[in-house]
Amino acid sequence: MAFRRIWLAIAVLALLLGQRSEVSAQGKFLLTIDNIMRGPELYGYPPQDVRWSGDNQRIYFQWKQAIEPIDKPLETWVVPRESGYPRKLSEEDARIAPPVSGDTTRDRKRTVYVRDGDIFLYDFSTDKARQLTKTTDAEKDPRFTQDEKRVAFTRSDNLYVIDLANGQFEQFTDIKKSPAPSDKPAPGSSQEFLQKQEKELLAAVRDRARQKDAEEAKKKRENPRKAFELAERQTVKNLELCPSEKCVIALIQEGPKGDKPDNVPNYVTESGYTEEIKGRTNVGDPQERTRVAILDAVTGEVQWADPGLGDRQVNLDLPLFNEQGNRAVMVVGSVDNKDRWIQLLDTASAKTTTLFHEHDDAWLDGPGYETLGWLKNGDEVYFESERDGWDHLYKVSALGGDPQQLTSGKFEVTDVKLSQDGSKFYLRTSEAGLAEVQLYSMSIKGGPRTRITTEPGRHFVILSRDEKYLADVYSYVNRPPELYTALNTAGTVGVKRTDSPSKDFWNYPWQDAPIVQVPARDGAMIPARFFKPANYRPGGPAVVFVHGAGYLQNVGKWWSSNYPREYLFHHFLMEHGYMVLDMDYRASSGYGRDWRTAIYRHMGGKDLEDNLDGARWLVAQDADPKRIGIYGGSYGGFITLMAMFTSPDTFAAGAALRPVTDWAHYNHGYTSNILNMPQTDTDAYRQSSPIYFADGLKGALLIAHGMVDTNVFFQDTVRLVERLVELRKENWSVAMYPVENHGFVRPESWADEYKRIFKLFEDNLKR
Repeated sequence: MAFRRIWLAIAVLALLLGQRSEVSAQGKFLLTIDNIMRGPELYGYPPQDVRWSGDNQRIYFQWKQAIEPIDKPLETWVVPRESGYPRKLSEEDARIAPPVSGDTTRDRKRTVYVRDGDIFLYDFSTDKARQLTKTTDAEKDPRFTQDEKRVAFTRSDNLYVIDLANGQFEQFTDIKKSPAPSDKPAPGSSQEFLQKQEKELLAAVRDRARQKDAEEAKKKRENPRKAFELAERQTVKNLELCPSEKCVIALIQEGPKGDKPDNVPNYVTESGYTEEIKGRTNVGDPQERTRVAILDAVTGEVQWADPGLGDRQVNLDLPLFNEQGNRAVMVVGSVDNKDRWIQLLDTASAKTTTLFHEHDDAWLDGPGYETLGWLKNGDEVYFESERDGWDHLYKVSALGGDPQQLTSGKFEVTDVKLSQDGSKFYLRTSEAGLAEVQLYSMSIKGGPRTRITTEPGRHFVILSRDEKYLADVYSYVNRPPELYTALNTAGTVGVKRTDSPSKDFWNYPWQDAPIVQVPARDGAMIPARFFKPANYRPGGPAVVFVHGAGYLQNVGKWWSSNYPREYLFHHFLMEHGYMVLDMDYRASSGYGRDWRTAIYRHMGGKDLEDNLDGARWLVAQDADPKRIGIYGGSYGGFITLMAMFTSPDTFAAGAALRPVTDWAHYNHGYTSNILNMPQTDTDAYRQSSPIYFADGLKGALLIAHGMVDTNVFFQDTVRLVERLVELRKENWSVAMYPVENHGFVRPESWADEYKRIFKLFEDNLKR
């Protein structure tokens, strides 16, 4: 009996180990859905939050090894710059490691940052941290004052300053929450009569009232600063001390009135009862607004920044001061996101001067849309814009004049960093090819760029503090992101410093999937990754994969960090005789403004046509036109539904994962940009929402959705199911995942979903 128990225990252990890693006796990776849906436990976790030590000798980053449990948080690791292996830090050492972010002095020797609700000062000359506050209240947004001898921060919606030499605190604002409804009795009421009677009759009541009045008068004499009382639904989003210390800038958020959040029911809970997760509002509901208040640091008097745009509904961003502290610039955006102004703010008068304005009849965006900064001279502002059709770098003088375009061409500038001495920019761009992201340097005057990184793929570079070295998180199509180090010189080649995937990941020949150009019906060429079995038989099955997020680039010479499991799944499909096409359809990022806005007022228009043209292209590659499937998640799920409903003869089967079925039920920020408001542009919503076209379904449809999805609510699927029932459709099914949000977490959920997708294709594309 004991031997039997031991044998049973060994068998169970072997089974558990087999679920984590399936490798044949010959060491070959077994390409099964259970194996590939292990996710990061197979292909690893990328190094994140990379930063350098003060002496530029070490690189710190957040990471964990593939064998670690999926729910274990990332930990802090360090690797020497020149050579050696990464080393995991103890919890104690991790707490004193360089911070991930913070406000840094102009000489870059010190940084202030928040950890666990308290403020710390990190000294890069000694690589040591010093705690500045230790309170039960949470502090946030620490920034050095202009003289860099003190630190300003926010606590309980008020601004404080702490002296670094003696630790002395000073409060610079007196901001109070919206007052509660007054309990003062109404004139002529019985309560007013009793209050007056009490004062007239009783000396003790009169004495207390006089004492209260005297105390309030004393407070006003000792602190003449006027309190700033927030109005109803107003909250403090950010506070910043003006460099002159004569004022405090407050970014005030005004909550909407009349909005209706939609909560998400959670059925699998510790309590055993159904609980609700706070949800979001839907498009068209009133939205929050932001304004900028300028508070006098002495008197507390308030002025509201005036963008000078009359009745135009706008939101204001927190102003950004130059290093000299004598100028501030802020971004003003229209509520409908069709206009943007970059304005100079006079903090004394609260008046503004527009330096740059742009308009888009569709909506404004782009990969570098958030870029904004001052040059070292304090007179010029740099930013990015799509005004010539591609996202490029510009600068404009605060003294007046037209903006100067610093980069140009049919490529995108992804992000920008000013060098420490202010003489040049470091840029990540796609000028080497739209399927690559490389690092360049360029003079602040513009002109020729120097290419620094060389390996094809995508580079995320963090410069050392002296800017002599690079820490580069680099990936290629079939090689997940790893940390590399290199010299900061033209044409540099990095040295790999981490090894993230599990060992058995490398026991399979993952394909460098070629990028092809698919002709669209309007003459455009659609970039796509193409997976084709070496022994593909003409007349076989094929699948179109539709990436999600809408504005996202998935076709590139880099590891698909957004869709790694799908990349592996496409190899699984190839092994079972399928061709797969993965397209950067219209509205994907990386291809300029016109590509991005091609879906304005009609999602499921040009973007769907591109995927239909992809199916036609697969037929030209010898696929059977009656054996083509389609699948995708989120926006990809939406396109799948539109394809199955509006072009029912193109696809024999489709899997719509966590799909939007009715855009009037999605969020405001994303949807209103593209379709305007449902109450004012009904046609745009009607022609873009699959639920209106469900009657067209012919092929086999699988819908899969997490039930605690706080992004695309499970309600979207429920409403579509009811529509399909009412239409008496029969060739559809639903897979529900009770504990999963929009992005699945548990490997068993991923595996179940993709086994169902594969069965759908096997049952309907191989008949």
